[in-house]
Amino acid sequence: MNIDSIKNGIVIDHIQAKKALTIYNALNLGDLDCSVAIITNVKSQKMGRKDIIKIDKNIDLDLNILGYLDPNITINIIENDKRVQKYHTELPKEITNIIKCKNPRCITTIEQELNHVFILKDKEKRTYRCKYCETIG
Repeated sequence: MNIDSIKNGIVIDHIQAKKALTIYNALNLGDLDCSVAIITNVKSQKMGRKDIIKIDKNIDLDLNILGYLDPNITINIIENDKRVQKYHTELPKEITNIIKCKNPRCITTIEQELNHVFILKDKEKRTYRCKYCETIG
């Protein structure tokens, strides 16, 4: 299979296998007016199998969403066929409006315009708790 390189854009690499579509939807990449390639189940010496997303345009990415969904992702910024920047995501300490509180008594249920804010409580288990009611997200 031949996937062309991109001249200017972003490569989201080292995505856990079978998670590319989740990331594609979470970042609303379907709304872009440029080419987006999803490559799944690619052989990787480091990971065994991985997914890759190539975006044929430089856009702002929400690193908190990426870090929450897969903290091992690498983001490469490409300009004039060369990688000019490389970022590694990590599990964010706080996330806003990525997950919703499930507690029906939480203030976020009553105050609909209030942001859903979750704080990282256990990095090993990737556990987040609601800032307002302490419910696990």
